[in-house]
Amino acid sequence: MDKIHEVMIIGSGPAGLTAALYAGRAELDTIVIEKAPISGGQIINTYEVDNYPGIPGISGFELATKFREHCDRMNLPFITGDVKSFRTEDGIKVITLEDGTEYRAKTAIIATGANPRKLMVEGEERLAGMGVSYCATCDGAFFKNKITAVVGGGDVAVEDAIFLARLCKKVYVIHRRDEFRAAKTYTTKLLSMENVEVIWDSVVEEIKGGEVVEKIKVKNIKNNEGTELAVDGIFIAVGYNPSSEIYKEALELAPGGYIKADESCQTNIPGVFAAGDIRTKELRQIITAASDGANAITGVEKYLNSL
Repeated sequence: MDKIHEVMIIGSGPAGLTAALYAGRAELDTIVIEKAPISGGQIINTYEVDNYPGIPGISGFELATKFREHCDRMNLPFITGDVKSFRTEDGIKVITLEDGTEYRAKTAIIATGANPRKLMVEGEERLAGMGVSYCATCDGAFFKNKITAVVGGGDVAVEDAIFLARLCKKVYVIHRRDEFRAAKTYTTKLLSMENVEVIWDSVVEEIKGGEVVEKIKVKNIKNNEGTELAVDGIFIAVGYNPSSEIYKEALELAPGGYIKADESCQTNIPGVFAAGDIRTKELRQIITAASDGANAITGVEKYLNSL
């Protein structure tokens, strides 16, 4: 397409939708490209969101709907399509969709998010949101005084376990190695907590339950001995896969594949911003993604004013 928009937002999770809202309020000529026909990103699969200020206990799908309804007041065009390539031509940002359609804009906000790595075991997908979680700070409060398990051995897994141990009756930590990869300060704290039990050299083979998680099947990878643990929830913290593959040739990425961007969301290419879980940052939550969306539009306006 020959038309050159002022801003092109790629992704319609909390970061992309907030950027769209702010772009609409700024009366910028904007298009939003979303891969799925339903806006919201990962939160549409979240059973309940209890940490977004002002609306406790809302379902992820309902919150996503509210985000989109707010954006729709701005009358912005939302285009459903899978972006297959990204490039710049004389300062213009160009994307090509799977069907070959091209869109051009003076600025681009990449808000394609990151997906938690899964264990790929039986019961994981079926019980997602019903005891299977990938975010302790999001869902931990639902398991107060209950028994949970954390899978992983890095900083995030250990931090999640410490967080949960302050709420839960008991926390199992399941790690496939015989020592943690996390920082010593975290591991020392975790190992000092009386309600934490670490199960070394082990992996989860199956997550069991009817409508909710009830048990997990664990196997020791050294002696192949199996056991079942009764748990109310399992938190999987084995890393994330940022959706940055098509941008790696054009943008500077950090280890792990996240797009390098500062708190203003500016990347190494002027006029290209990364917002939400896709960018380098300490905390990946709905509220920080929304903050990124607002910051990115502020950067867009400054860039456009400099042209």
